Amino acid sequence: MSAGATALPRGGIVALIADIFDRRGADSYLGEQVTMSAHMLQAAALAEAEAAPPALVAAALLHDIGHYTNEFPEDALERGIDNEHETAGARVLAPWFDADVTDPVRLHVAAKRYLCAVDPGYFARLSPASVHTLGLQGGPMAPAEIAAFDMLRQHRETLDRIANTLLAEEALDGDRFQELIAPRAQLARVA
Repeated sequence: MSAGATALPRGGIVALIADIFDRRGADSYLGEQVTMSAHMLQAAALAEAEAAPPALVAAALLHDIGHYTNEFPEDALERGIDNEHETAGARVLAPWFDADVTDPVRLHVAAKRYLCAVDPGYFARLSPASVHTLGLQGGPMAPAEIAAFDMLRQHRETLDRIANTLLAEEALDGDRFQELIAPRAQLARVA
């Protein structure tokens, strides 16, 4: 968003999120086979399938919202610029969500950097786009960064849940994705 376009649309945060998904959700993520909205929905579906608390499901759904709410150009990542979407996302969500949603959004890039540093198998599963953005975001954490991250009280739950949701950049098989979201879709039809 540009500095002059920070006002929420009528309807508040739900309308803002819906507007972002409507306008930008079909965007590709650096050439990946999965769209941004599919990635975010898959992340939430995976968190829900793992019985994550509702706040963490919301954080998984919204973890990349900052790609659309920051001051960086839309093609920043393609141009080799870290768009700091984790900070922008947490900031735009903070007036409407508690820290149990905004902290995982704010920490998801740090969690990716941490996991890549301490778990070579995690790094090996990253998509090419995620490897590219990891480089822009500082790469795997250095030992001092790992020690500092280990001191954060709230990171442990974030790490426990984030490993699979971040990997939702891989296009899930259509049947697997439908299986993950079927209970939610059925509930929506009943409501």
